[in-house]
Amino acid sequence: MERQLGTVAIRGALLDCVGDPFYEPEFQAVRYIADGLLLLRDGQIEALGTYADLVSRVGDRPLIDHSGQLIIPGLIDTHIHYPQTGMMAAYGEQLLEWLNRYTFPTERKFADPAYARSVAELFLDELLKHGTTTALVFAAVFPASVDAFFEAAEARNLRMISGKVMMDRNAPDYLSDTAQSSYDDSKALIEKWHGRGRLLYAVTPRFAGTSTEAQLRLAARLLDEFPDVYLHTHLSENVSEVTWIQELFPQYAGYLDVYDQTGLVRERSLFAHGVQLTDAEFQRLSEAKAAISFCPTSNLFLGSGLFRLEQAKNPEHPVKVGLGTDVGAGTSFSLLQTTNEAYKVAQLRGQKLSAFKALFLATLGGARALCLDDKLGSFDPGKEADFVVLNPQATPLLALRNEGGIPPTLDALEDLLFSLVILGGDRAVTATYIMGEQAFSNVADHG
Repeated sequence: MERQLGTVAIRGALLDCVGDPFYEPEFQAVRYIADGLLLLRDGQIEALGTYADLVSRVGDRPLIDHSGQLIIPGLIDTHIHYPQTGMMAAYGEQLLEWLNRYTFPTERKFADPAYARSVAELFLDELLKHGTTTALVFAAVFPASVDAFFEAAEARNLRMISGKVMMDRNAPDYLSDTAQSSYDDSKALIEKWHGRGRLLYAVTPRFAGTSTEAQLRLAARLLDEFPDVYLHTHLSENVSEVTWIQELFPQYAGYLDVYDQTGLVRERSLFAHGVQLTDAEFQRLSEAKAAISFCPTSNLFLGSGLFRLEQAKNPEHPVKVGLGTDVGAGTSFSLLQTTNEAYKVAQLRGQKLSAFKALFLATLGGARALCLDDKLGSFDPGKEADFVVLNPQATPLLALRNEGGIPPTLDALEDLLFSLVILGGDRAVTATYIMGEQAFSNVADHG
């Protein structure tokens, strides 16, 4: 019988999170096997353990040897815009000016399905190159932009979440829909794509400033009609934006309250940024079991501010948090680069973000934020075999920094992992695996 796809054995140093290092001792929250073996069957993890213990169970599976390299679960990007790929590094504006000057004209191009397809292909290739295996993705206002994205993701067998932007005011005519058309188009896309293979749908009002109350309420109706879809939008990114939302919705107590009173604050709701949230708003998100995407490269690039990660992770009212690259305001597809910037944001706030906490946010924390931790985020048997192989000696500088190679102890590993957080980026990614199959391989000479 022909071997099933994704039925292999993978050898290397295995590292994943089994708990939340923000709330329990870090060395208890992570699992490390210096010479480990993953046994995969039909794209899922069948077993993990030491090479010595499991080698007898390899059988007729091909054994792929990544000894000397670090294998972690696939990285999870909880907020990114695929139509903004071509406008990364657009100079010198804050949020609202940046949207009007750069973003809206760029997204206009996605009315052309052929153009949308070409960008979707490049975008997904970039994600895989950077070790990102799952993302929550804004498309454009045009339904064809969603079709193009999902078609490209389906061809790669990726676990991806996306949705059509809903915008019925304060946007150019060429990007505007109506409350009813956004509901109708979104419903048709949900029925077409949600749950098809590994694809999932997110109802996606851009943000309260570009939606009428009627549109937000129809978005909530979609969540009622399809309880396992997501809500994906922006929240409290920038001081001027928060002021503007209060002017647009004077009848509500604040930015989050606009979403709350229109029925959008739920367990499967993910709000990007949250830089300007009040303590009461953090508490409300905790009560609702909603999630925040922390997007440090974007928040720094647009001058939006420093996210209060310590408040989100307050044990009295914890909020689920994942990391977002937020391309194109974000400046890198790399979640390693994003953790680098998150570390610096924490430093500026007088806080510490350890390597293991950063790993959690980029893997199991992101999976929990997306309610996908039963499928992704760690190497627990039964989960989908999406993972990344990192080379701690990928560049001459990293080779000098990590000249001892893979360490036997967690203590030494923490230092090696931190070096990858700060110095790694895409060059440290040796290979990316999707459902046990290699989807990206970097065999070029880094020297």
